[in-house]
Formats: sequence, structure tokens, C-alpha cells
Amino acid sequence: MIHMDCCAPTNREGRGTNRTSCPHCGKNGRHVPLITLKSLLKPAALATLDPECDYAFCPNPSCETVYFASDGPLTFAVGDLKVPVFQKDSGMDVPVCYCFDWTRERIVQAVRHGGEPLQEIKAQVQAGRCSCEVNNPQGACCMGNVAEFIRQVSSS
Repeated sequence: MIHMDCCAPTNREGRGTNRTSCPHCGKNGRHVPLITLKSLLKPAALATLDPECDYAFCPNPSCETVYFASDGPLTFAVGDLKVPVFQKDSGMDVPVCYCFDWTRERIVQAVRHGGEPLQEIKAQVQAGRCSCEVNNPQGACCMGNVAEFIRQVSSS
């Protein structure tokens, strides 16, 4: 079993609820550490960030909202981030693993040629080299996303 927060700090940031609903689509979101937003928001969006709010990530692929304040109207959309968001952009050049630059295309090529991208990522994580809380827009480990994408590639 893959632990979804494999590289998250043990002293997790956050003051409020872990789940809340996106104000635009109603999908449940998951708490995201403030450091994630500070790392990935473009300067204009960062200038509107309220550091006293708790934020959640909207995983709905059809919703433009990426982050929303769990206790207010503030939201951040796809265009407010410095990086494409795996859950919201189906492009082959979009990272699935943000720390080690495993894009959809790179994973597809590796799997087709007998590679094991998940094992390579696990080795990097075990070596203490990942930084998902500052690189991955969902603010958590990517290994669940990588494993699911590999299952999709392998079954097609």
C-alpha cells in the first residue's frame, strides 16, 4: 500500500478542518499547507493570499478552482499558479511527479520500455529528496497519482 503523504512533514501545518467543499463545484477538498500556496502562486495571486485562512485543494478536473479558503470566499484558479495542475490539465507534458519531473509522457515512455517509474520515485522519496509540500499543487505526495496513471497506461 502506498502512503499518500509519504514525504509530508510529521508536524503538519493547518488549523482547521481537513475537508471542506469547493465553493464553485461542491467537490470535497483536502487541506493544503500554506507553504504550498506561497510556493506555487504567481506574484499577483500571492499578493491577495490571506495567511490566516486555511486552504483546501479542489481535485475536480472540470473546475477551474485550484485552492479555496475553507472559511471565506477567497479562491485561486488554474491561471493563478506557476505550474500546470495534474488533476486539471490532461496534457502529456504535465508533471505527475513534480519533484522529479515525471510527466505523463515520461511515464508512458518508461512503462512502454519496461521501466519502473514508481520504484524510481520511491527510491528518491526514501532518500529524503522529495519536497511535495512546495512542488506539488495538491500539497501532498504524488505517488498515488503516479500509481493510478501507471495502472491506466498499463491497461490501455
